[in-house]
Amino acid sequence: MKLNYDVVVIGAGHAGCEAAAASAKLGAKTCLVTMDMNKIAQMSCNPAIGGIAKGQIIREIDALGGHSGEVTDRTAIQFRMLNRSKGPAMWSPRAQCDRGKFIWEWRKILENCENLSIWQDQARELIVDEEKKQVTGVLTYMDVIIKAPCVIITAGTFLNGLMHIGRTKLEGGRCAEPASKELTESITRHGIVCGRMKTGTPVRIDGRSVHFDEMEEQPGDAVTQNFSFLGEKLTLPHLPCWITYTNTDVHERLREGLPDSPLYNGQIQSIGPRYCPSIETKLVTFAERDQHQLFLEPEGVDTQEYYLNGFSSSLPIDVQLDALRKIPCFRDVQIYRPGYAIEYDYFDPTQLYHTLESKVVSGLYFAGQVNGTTGYEEAAGQGLIAGINAALKLQGKDSFILHRDEAYIGVLIDDLVTKGVDEPYRMFTSRAEYRILLRQDDADARLTERSYNIGLATQQRYDMWIEKKSWIEKTIDFCKNFSVKAAYINEALEQMGSVPLQKGCKLIDLITRPQLSIVALSQHISALKQFIDTIPNRRDEIIEAAEIQIKYSGYIRREREIADKMLRLENIKIKDKFDYDSIKSLSTEARQKLKKIQPETLAQASRIPGVSPSDINVLLVLMGR
Repeated sequence: MKLNYDVVVIGAGHAGCEAAAASAKLGAKTCLVTMDMNKIAQMSCNPAIGGIAKGQIIREIDALGGHSGEVTDRTAIQFRMLNRSKGPAMWSPRAQCDRGKFIWEWRKILENCENLSIWQDQARELIVDEEKKQVTGVLTYMDVIIKAPCVIITAGTFLNGLMHIGRTKLEGGRCAEPASKELTESITRHGIVCGRMKTGTPVRIDGRSVHFDEMEEQPGDAVTQNFSFLGEKLTLPHLPCWITYTNTDVHERLREGLPDSPLYNGQIQSIGPRYCPSIETKLVTFAERDQHQLFLEPEGVDTQEYYLNGFSSSLPIDVQLDALRKIPCFRDVQIYRPGYAIEYDYFDPTQLYHTLESKVVSGLYFAGQVNGTTGYEEAAGQGLIAGINAALKLQGKDSFILHRDEAYIGVLIDDLVTKGVDEPYRMFTSRAEYRILLRQDDADARLTERSYNIGLATQQRYDMWIEKKSWIEKTIDFCKNFSVKAAYINEALEQMGSVPLQKGCKLIDLITRPQLSIVALSQHISALKQFIDTIPNRRDEIIEAAEIQIKYSGYIRREREIADKMLRLENIKIKDKFDYDSIKSLSTEARQKLKKIQPETLAQASRIPGVSPSDINVLLVLMGR
């Protein structure tokens, strides 16, 4: 049997779902291949979306017209805005989701997406025209040939996946799900480099066996917000998370099991995520600590299953269970399944362009954990960009690339293709040099118009952004032009803990004070209250956006100037301009790295580890600058 498509996406995790939806919406006839349609967009680990920097990525995906934000809003059972005590560049939205409903919401979107078909099967072999070094399709285990000039690999942890529970080893990409065999080998035979990485997941707990009265309750925010700029109401019941701690008895039992830990007995050789360590790694790395914090998180509104965040482990089952029962609230605990570690194949991302297309095989794209990342959000962001670029390539249009000053997604992809990975890559706000420009509140301002121009963001989304933009500008203009008299406002200022005025001023000058806000001032300035009441839609969102621009305008302007200076280097194209081996004035390391990565621009070259400022100056001189 033969099927014919424009784009084939292999794997229906978070990267695959966004990739397939994006390419189909841009007009490419797309086929999404998945082992199990009932596991589409499965949350393999934590049933949550967002978090530090990850929440910004989801907001960016949404602003571009992706679906992760919408699905999160429809399935959220708790919402929190993290880092509210810090500046707005650090604010990061996070939501607990109903794991089962998350899958079905994604299925609704995909099954009703024009130009998109789903094929339940397993990819076995990549088909490549060797002479042209061009991908032409895939062969599945059902002996179906799916022909397509573009193939996107989004296989997550399934490529030669191997799970570890103590000394027990099981082939699989996820618990009770088979590994993908042979596909890696069919890819690497074309010169694409692969390696092995490791990740892990914690035990799943039966909530009926937990003494919740002996835990600290962690509720969500009383006032919730949306991930999606479309602003659907959160409709599911909101559930709390719970906090508890390990103790010395727990640690003693875990240490007894270390000889059987695949992380420490030589069974696992690959590298795991530094920022999401297993409980046994915490014991070894932080041996002086007597306790570690754990979060018990609900999996959904209709299930007793709970996820124990902070207790990722690959120790034997009996060790995990014995240790848990030494925590008072878990003394009677029953589990659904133990934690386990998993090793899997990934491909060197420095062999990719910023479009996520392979430099080795034309038409072949990689997105998600197969590029050495960890996290649903990082995967979804890559999938969206790969899907967009596959569709644009088929249409003969310019590539869609996000720069480091435009999006966290741009930072993520640039880090991957420029620096590569030696451990699972996780996004943090600290990885972005322009994080004041990359706030979660302004993702639509940065990205929606760009996406609309290529045909991905809908007219509805674009119109909503234009209306919001207009009202933000009107709000700022009102604050610039409205005068406040000292005698009229001083009593209110003292009540709010702010210094009284000596003379009148413009309203905008009051808003720049850290103790004051537009909403608080509107309780004392009737004209401001009347203006706010005229905002027809998304009032809170507009006021917050205007206030951030007012309060942080100096910082935003300065960072924009710095980014624009770097953009000049981004505009200096150097790809195929140099034979690096012949430039002896470059350091040996720089020659080797530049030759391997073949940076597109001088700015990208400057970010390659081992390429010094003096090496960049050499290239500038040779460019005639």
